[in-house]
Amino acid sequence: MAGELTPKGEPAIERGAPAISVRDLRVKYGEREILHGINFDALAGQTLVILGGSGSGKSTLLRTLVGLENPSSGNIWIRGKDFASMPESDRDELRKKMGMSFQSGALFGSMTVAENVALPLREHTQLDQSTIDIMVRMKLNQVGLSGFENYMPAQLSGGMKKRAAIARALAMDPEILFFDEPSAGLDPIIAAGIDDLIVALKKAFHITILVVTHELASAFLIADRMILLIKGNIVADGTPDELRASMQPRVRQFLDRIPEKELTAEIDYLQMLTGEIPPERQ
Repeated sequence: MAGELTPKGEPAIERGAPAISVRDLRVKYGEREILHGINFDALAGQTLVILGGSGSGKSTLLRTLVGLENPSSGNIWIRGKDFASMPESDRDELRKKMGMSFQSGALFGSMTVAENVALPLREHTQLDQSTIDIMVRMKLNQVGLSGFENYMPAQLSGGMKKRAAIARALAMDPEILFFDEPSAGLDPIIAAGIDDLIVALKKAFHITILVVTHELASAFLIADRMILLIKGNIVADGTPDELRASMQPRVRQFLDRIPEKELTAEIDYLQMLTGEIPPERQ
């Protein structure tokens, strides 16, 4: 909301303005380039879904956006600040406005659910224990885990672990929330519950959400905008309806689950008819 202040006194990002801007981003592992100069914006108050299959570079992109990987070149702007080039101490300060829910949950097995959720508050605030306890109960209630404060992660189902991880990601009231494959490994009913939770969180708190996934049903349910990443290149960027309607061969391959051999034959046929080489074959 315009004019709202963050805990540090900085103005919150206006809805619809870029919360994250990526420009000409390249990431290499040794001599192998994984991301090939990609560009996109994630707008404040919206959910951006980054789609891609195995080896597409989507996990590398997510790790780079949160500072776990360094770009080889290009810029990442978060809240208008050059995240990629700033000192690590400034990155840590900016990360306090970001929450991350990992694919595995990444809960500490030796801690209770409440202790896991409380960890960011203990590390990054000066709040007293009674206030932390209240905030933990609030976060667990928001994700549907009231009453599970004293459970150990090993006692939780897969879906409950995901919810506990989301509660921990929400602990610092982030402006930007990252999800890595939130419905991976869950049965369809439990996965639908996680999708509904993501939608509810965006509506309730007007936060910016960025989700990396290959799950189409989930992506089309939660997304305001979608990016399709293939072999380190963005081949589509638009609304869910725009991606559904796209006739771009690589988009249709991903959405319609067309094997690579069949798609190659289709592209070769188009090339024969038009005399042109499609961009994805150049």
